[in-house]
Amino acid sequence: MAKFNLLASCLAVALSLPALSHEQHKGGIKAPVNDTTLAPFDIIHGKITTKGNVATFHMAVSGEAGTHKPTASGKLAGSEVFSYVWPTSIDSYEVGFERNAGILALAVTAHPDFDDTPLYDENGDGNTSNDGNIWHSHWVVLQANEQCGNGALGVVDIPKGSKPRLPKTWPGLPILLDSPGWHPTFNGDVVEVKVPFENIGLLEDTQFDGVTAGLRVNQSVHAPLLCVVNVMDIASGDLSLPGKVNK
Repeated sequence: MAKFNLLASCLAVALSLPALSHEQHKGGIKAPVNDTTLAPFDIIHGKITTKGNVATFHMAVSGEAGTHKPTASGKLAGSEVFSYVWPTSIDSYEVGFERNAGILALAVTAHPDFDDTPLYDENGDGNTSNDGNIWHSHWVVLQANEQCGNGALGVVDIPKGSKPRLPKTWPGLPILLDSPGWHPTFNGDVVEVKVPFENIGLLEDTQFDGVTAGLRVNQSVHAPLLCVVNVMDIASGDLSLPGKVNK
């Protein structure tokens, strides 16, 4: 009888796991599995929810999130960046940039050839400049940039000599990028980032999408500095930002 009860308990737990996973992926944007996309970047679900003044940016993929990173090239020029990205309709001003500077997106990135989080020591070795290969978060401002390719997006450059409004945690690169230090978490097929907002109410009407992509530093390390060169998947299929916060 004891063996039967143990077996029944194990079976009950096993059967509950898909239900728990399904519950986690409720709401937001749902996308079908795409067998032609690398599974760790094949988006099946994306959502943004809030609790108190904290927003949770959530993305699920058909494989194990975070398992693939770029191969180190040993130099900045031409180096690659892999990313999980939530493009939003939030005004770039709300996180410290100029108003309407472009598409504000939260990005979780990894790139072994450079470090763009100079305030943080992600690998805990006492050196804040050698941990770009550890997944970390950014706010980025994107715009269409034909120099990146036909219809491609790039992170907005800061022209030499200009002094735009920038967040306090801007890492010093000549692009509209912020390094706020929010640690992404990976759990199986899910990547999440918890982001505090002074005014959480601004998210009430926010729309969003989910994107996985590869970016590349320009070979000349000059404008445009960072281009989106390989869109792996888009949750909506067309970057229409159909997602709504808490729905």
